[in-house]
Amino acid sequence: MSVLSDKWIRKMSKEQGMITPFEEKQVRGNSISYGLSSFGYDARVSEEFKIFTNVNSEIVDPKNFKPTNFVTKNVLECIIPPNSFVLARTVEKFKIPDDVLVICLGKSTYARCGIIVNVTPLEPGWEGYVTLEFSNTTPLPAKIYANEGVAQFIFLKGNEKPEVTYADRNGKYMGQTGVTLPKV
Repeated sequence: MSVLSDKWIRKMSKEQGMITPFEEKQVRGNSISYGLSSFGYDARVSEEFKIFTNVNSEIVDPKNFKPTNFVTKNVLECIIPPNSFVLARTVEKFKIPDDVLVICLGKSTYARCGIIVNVTPLEPGWEGYVTLEFSNTTPLPAKIYANEGVAQFIFLKGNEKPEVTYADRNGKYMGQTGVTLPKV
């Protein structure tokens, strides 16, 4: 298994739409950086956020998750309450090749502020917008900036195509378009 370079990521995004929209270089300025890096792609978070709330004092149950556990906001800056979390999605849509696995790691700018980004691997054949989870590990409110970089996606090429891809087995999160809540 090898880590794939900027050349491969660029080629696959331009020729096969692996990442859309695609930024060919790191965009910085006054933003938290996003776009193509040496061995990965820094994705942005969209303006759609689902902020966890305990107003209804419900149990968090992954087999019976209630949408009322979240307040939905479309904003340029999202405030995560202390010791809480937010779900969001990437600006970019991903289409993962059948012989590639993608690992996501949060950007250090947020990690250094106590904000952890969690994403499960993007499996071979998966496509859609990626649902992101931001955990605020601090006792203070924390801010996330929409349309700026939040996580780096690392592309790993397998030694061969698997027998069954995510698409082949009709994975439950295939083709998600917005922030997607837990499913069983």
